[in-house]
Amino acid sequence: MVTLTRDQVREVDRLAIQELGIPGVVLMENAGRNAADVILELLDEIREDHYFKGDDPRVAILCGGGNNGGDGYVIARQLYNAGIEVAVFALQDPKELGGDAGINAAIAQKMHLDPVLLLNEKQIKDHEAELSEADVIVDAILGTGFSGQVRGHFVSAIELCNRLHEDGASVVAIDVPSGLDCDSGKPSNATVIADVTVTFVASKTGFNKQGAGKYVGRVIETDIGAPPELIDRVLRG
Repeated sequence: MVTLTRDQVREVDRLAIQELGIPGVVLMENAGRNAADVILELLDEIREDHYFKGDDPRVAILCGGGNNGGDGYVIARQLYNAGIEVAVFALQDPKELGGDAGINAAIAQKMHLDPVLLLNEKQIKDHEAELSEADVIVDAILGTGFSGQVRGHFVSAIELCNRLHEDGASVVAIDVPSGLDCDSGKPSNATVIADVTVTFVASKTGFNKQGAGKYVGRVIETDIGAPPELIDRVLRG
């Protein structure tokens, strides 16, 4: 299986944008749409094996800043368009987002998918009951660029995600479980434990490291619209 480091993934993105002329917002749309398809399949599996907490499935999406959060807003739109009840929770104020993530946050809000703000520990605690109603929690908090230690209220959000996982919610991590170093596979002070990790372009080097399996769960690779030749080129150096 082909695996890539964070720097190699960034290089694939750079080549797709700068040399092929694929706008970053298109790559993000492709990523989010494909991740949403995986989540829809997971909901079908849950429907067959278990039951939903309510009459219909509910999905909660935790959006951080940067591109990982942007992916979350795309996923919210796609699931909403597929008829799924979606609730979006923002760990960073959408007004502060720029670039492709800001574009997709704005689109989601114009579709009346207004995020619940979780900008501090109090807000996280206040909305814990609402999050507990979700059958599936989507972790779009921290992406492949993360390393080191999780800071501030992001720690509380990840800890809550794991508590809800223990209570029976399915957790889907987008690209990488938040708090996991995608190169080393080592967890940080707060790391999401996912049932499924939908990872883009290729699996990440750290996913195969000892102990990482507890956090990544089942890994599903999806593309972002970058041709395979770019991956081969990056691997050749």
